[in-house]
Amino acid sequence: MRVITGTAKGIRLKTLDNFDIRPTTDKVKEGMFSAIQFDIPESRVLDLFAGSGQLGIEALSRGAREAVFIDQSPQSLKVVRENLEKTRLTERAVIIQKSAEQYIKTARKKSFDLIFLDPPYRMQILENIIPILEGLLCSGGKIIAEHEENCKLPEKILNLRLQKEYFYGKIVVSVYALEEETEE
Repeated sequence: MRVITGTAKGIRLKTLDNFDIRPTTDKVKEGMFSAIQFDIPESRVLDLFAGSGQLGIEALSRGAREAVFIDQSPQSLKVVRENLEKTRLTERAVIIQKSAEQYIKTARKKSFDLIFLDPPYRMQILENIIPILEGLLCSGGKIIAEHEENCKLPEKILNLRLQKEYFYGKIVVSVYALEEETEE
């Protein structure tokens, strides 16, 4: 697992040796970031279910203004801190130990341009979490959700419309945007 491009390009990131943590492969991450590359500069990013922090770190490396890393595991957040130090991106990061639901209840509305979701698979978390994230998106903001292929997400969730889906074997990346912001 490494940072693909930007100021921290090529730096290898640490991950937890834990079966609940499933790092995004470089191939999937590269495709995911190619799809949103023009949305990243100066964006404010939320890496929910941060794990090792690699999605938020990739965004920071590519020019995001700030990334907020949320995870309820102290071990995961320790790895996030180590990876941020290794990539020298700590100054633009905020690390919070809370469950996703706890954080969302207290987060400032309309404060993120990009929200990355890579929750544990087989737990049906996305269907419940995406609707409550709508209020955290700035105008033009996007939710990028990584999930297994058998997790079928709807075309529309409240005012969020599925813009695009990318398939990588058994992994799917779904990109949602506020309906008024989608291109028809």
